[in-house]
Amino acid sequence: MFNVILYEPEIPPNTGNVMRLCANAGARLHLIEPLGFVLEDRLLRRAGLDYREWVEVSVHASLVACLDGIRPPRLYACSTRGTEPYTAPAYAPGDAFMFGPETRGLPKAVLDDCPPRQRIYLPMCPNNRSLNLSNAVAVVVFAAWRKNGLVGASTRPAIA
Repeated sequence: MFNVILYEPEIPPNTGNVMRLCANAGARLHLIEPLGFVLEDRLLRRAGLDYREWVEVSVHASLVACLDGIRPPRLYACSTRGTEPYTAPAYAPGDAFMFGPETRGLPKAVLDDCPPRQRIYLPMCPNNRSLNLSNAVAVVVFAAWRKNGLVGASTRPAIA
């Protein structure tokens, strides 16, 4: 339903957690090189557990190659430097959510390429830096999914 783009991810457990999230929310995961790890990294496998087989993961040489391949209706850049709260947009199936590297966020040039109304942020208490990458992805993906009626969700609770 949605596309999650991790731009140059650096930390294997975060990507593994996002992989697991995408499997459970029906989203596709796109990784933009260079990666700070190899996909066979044991920390990635541990965090993603056995979810790799349940999620579509694509690795792209560049953001341009990724966007050319998926052609999302809209690309939302998720950043502490965003201009719209993540709750504002009317998300639609196929939309893509892009998140930057854990240690530096999205580069200014990449962020500036997105229209201001598609640069979203998560409100936080003052004087805090940001959420963990996988937590931020979860907040945005589940908000977008909820706005689309949780299409495809199980009717049973899934807490383990």
